[in-house]
Amino acid sequence: MAPFRAADLLRRKPVAQVEGEHPPEHLPRTIGLFQLTMLGVGATIGTGIFVALTTAVPAAGPAVILAFVLAGITAALTALCYAELASTIPVSGSSYSYAYATLGEFVAFIVGACLLLEYAVSASAIAVGWGQYLNEMLVDLVGWKMPDAIAKAPGAGGVFNLPAVVLVGSCMILLLRGVKESTTINAVLVVLKLLILAFFVIVAFSGFQARNLTPFMPMGLAGVGTAAGSIFFSYIGIDAVSTAGEEVKDPHRTLPLGIVLSLLIVTAIYILVALAAVGAQPWTAFAGQEAGLAVILRNLTGQAWTSLVLCVGAIVSIFSITLVVMYGQTRILYAMSRDGLLPKLFQRLDPRTRSPDLNTYVVAAFIAVLAAFVPLDVLMNLTSMGTLIAFAIVSLGVIILRRIQPDLPRGYKVPLYPVLPVASVAFCAYLVWKLPADTWLLFAVWVAGACAIYFGYSRKHSRLNG
Repeated sequence: MAPFRAADLLRRKPVAQVEGEHPPEHLPRTIGLFQLTMLGVGATIGTGIFVALTTAVPAAGPAVILAFVLAGITAALTALCYAELASTIPVSGSSYSYAYATLGEFVAFIVGACLLLEYAVSASAIAVGWGQYLNEMLVDLVGWKMPDAIAKAPGAGGVFNLPAVVLVGSCMILLLRGVKESTTINAVLVVLKLLILAFFVIVAFSGFQARNLTPFMPMGLAGVGTAAGSIFFSYIGIDAVSTAGEEVKDPHRTLPLGIVLSLLIVTAIYILVALAAVGAQPWTAFAGQEAGLAVILRNLTGQAWTSLVLCVGAIVSIFSITLVVMYGQTRILYAMSRDGLLPKLFQRLDPRTRSPDLNTYVVAAFIAVLAAFVPLDVLMNLTSMGTLIAFAIVSLGVIILRRIQPDLPRGYKVPLYPVLPVASVAFCAYLVWKLPADTWLLFAVWVAGACAIYFGYSRKHSRLNG
């Protein structure tokens, strides 16, 4: 057992070393600006709209629109911080790598654990939502739906969520074919998804009724904060963009642009779809409503084909989200293994595809188990917790790196520094505070496990050790 030294917890990886690390089996740069932007949009749009409205609307009422605004402002502040760090340290690992260069090894490891948690749980949550829309499509096509025993998790009235496992397995197969093929297919899926959401907005606004917006804020400001905290996990796309830092062409320019563009597209669409949804249906009807957007269209038009179109779009949309989230998690494992904080087997690349295949198998198995056996409502808040913690640390990293290396070349700088990074931390802290107590407890258990791994393995195997 290596002797404990408090300094080990604070050892930082020099930025030049972080950016200059390209071992013989480095990841090739194959992703352009359009693919990167679609990566962020694909990772974000879908969860908050297709899945989480049934939880967020009952918490805030029609003021769920403000909840999306609040979450969007928080994400915007963080996105600017991400853009600066991503243009300065364009490598795989995203906020994990940023924390390693600014806050030290122990904080970086905990951030990595938060990222692994948020990616796995969010992928599981959206896989569960995918099964709901698949069932709704079967109802529209053949008037039959899968029995709850194979379509829901045990805590939600079922035994084993088979559709969610099928989705995760399909994404795993695609990722094993290589990242260039995966991101290209994802870009096509995202364009299709945007067209489907535009179809929903047009039809829903045709039945818009102003009386559905009153009372606008039945749960008060507290309800808006609670809803914003629960839906924030849908902004994981910002982090997913930066995990591709080592595989992006011209990263100093492309990464900041990709992050900002994806966020602007996502927030505008979220607010527009949420407004159309609460205007077309009373807010009290959202609670417990599965495949909510499809049901709204069927109820509004009385035509099954409108619901079918929406279901097909949701199925495609959620597929693309799961694909991107699984991609991001495999790259975080790769980055942590390369630093010696996880076993070396997680940095092995397939000789043909140059992708970390073992990571893909491990990630897919973990996500599939969660999706098969854990209900949707248990997964969502835990994902938001991990996302917000990682985002807050990125914003702190901007402040610290400006102080310790003010002359470091930066492709982009946060405006109104240090006001915006401080505001980002404050907004994240507020949304974390609004999460329920059981989420805090589950998160504490996960962090305790991460600490055990760090002190039992990572500290002495770190490449910075000695």
